[in-house]
Amino acid sequence: MTAQSPAGTGRTRRQAAVAAGIGNFMEWFDFAVYGFFAPTMGKVFFPDSSATVGLLSSLAVFGVAFFFRPIGGLVLGSLGDRRGRRFTLSVSVLMMGVTTTLIALLPSYAAVGALAPVLLVILRCLQGLSAGGEWTGSSAFLLEMVPDNRRGLFGSVISATAALATVAGSFVALLIQSVVSDDAMLAWGWRIPFLIAAPLALIGLYVRLKIDETPVFTELQRLGQVSDKPLRAAGNRDLKPILLTLAIASVQGLGFYYLATYVVNYLTETVDLSRTSSLALSAVGLSVYMVLCPVAGMLADRYGRRRVNLVGSVGYVVLGLPAFVLMGQGGVATVLLGMLLLVVPQALVSVTTVVMLVELFPAATRSSGSATGFNIALAFVAGPGPFIATAIANATGSSVWPASYMVAVALVATAFLLKHLPETAGRNIGAEAPDPQLVREAS
Repeated sequence: MTAQSPAGTGRTRRQAAVAAGIGNFMEWFDFAVYGFFAPTMGKVFFPDSSATVGLLSSLAVFGVAFFFRPIGGLVLGSLGDRRGRRFTLSVSVLMMGVTTTLIALLPSYAAVGALAPVLLVILRCLQGLSAGGEWTGSSAFLLEMVPDNRRGLFGSVISATAALATVAGSFVALLIQSVVSDDAMLAWGWRIPFLIAAPLALIGLYVRLKIDETPVFTELQRLGQVSDKPLRAAGNRDLKPILLTLAIASVQGLGFYYLATYVVNYLTETVDLSRTSSLALSAVGLSVYMVLCPVAGMLADRYGRRRVNLVGSVGYVVLGLPAFVLMGQGGVATVLLGMLLLVVPQALVSVTTVVMLVELFPAATRSSGSATGFNIALAFVAGPGPFIATAIANATGSSVWPASYMVAVALVATAFLLKHLPETAGRNIGAEAPDPQLVREAS
């Protein structure tokens, strides 16, 4: 039995939850509005293409940011292990706010030609760099503050605020589309949600700078265990945890981006629902997911991470195709039922992934190791998901086969996790030397 990990007081735990939640909200709001406005931005930045090619081009730019996440994860993860969790989160929220605000100020293709999409790609890449340390950094920052037996519940804050941000993005998109004409939308309407990033970034930065460093990192400093080369250390001893993180994050990240980004465009372009109806139905589904996240966290605290995560992963394998069969029928009830088949397994895999990002790694290399595995998964598996699913829908003309990519990823990951994923509940995540048995499990 491992010793209790150091945790903050009740007040600092609440502050940590707010700090992690606000910054995480801002990041995913920024990413969500890009996904929701992808068709409009396709016309603004790729006007010489057909509507389908313009959408695919816009989604490709959406995916480009994910290829820069591993670089951001390496840089920010290393900073998190060398300079502290709070410092890294402050840098990431500031970078995300600045780059997103600059997207709102970009000239259109009509104004500057090919320079417009080039500038868009550059800013999306910088967004990817900043996002590379946000999810894993928030997880470490928050869970290093809380009691061992409540990590699942507190970890659900990370997943739930991502969903809340996406719902908020959908409502902003819905409001703008309901009051702005099509011509005005192309001219300036799409810029409005990106401008919201500026005040959100300032709020997130202020909150994060006000809170203390985590007790785990403070203890690392006191004991002289802060690694000066955490990336090298993680590469030498954390290979299996990195591979496990890659597997669980592939399912979690892809599932979330299907729900948060692809489903809206799928309902609009493939099922032929109106954009307003698609946004509203997506918001309802994500709201249900948000409510389910704390439930999933409590289940993980009671029954363990491994069991809950595997149930969610198997759920995607079994329910992925039926979910798209239902959504493809286009009725309100069938779309919502199809989304329910997706949000239940997503809540289970998402919350457990947040917790295991912390519990799988030793404190000294936690930010570097978790950011490496997580961002490789998002760059090469989850990030391209909306683009791949759209391409499958256009190639097959089917409303069901876009689910095949998600099901295939979940199937491969589940096979690996069934054999190799350990139970991590109750592990000591502090600066003390880990239990030898746990070291053998993770080596």
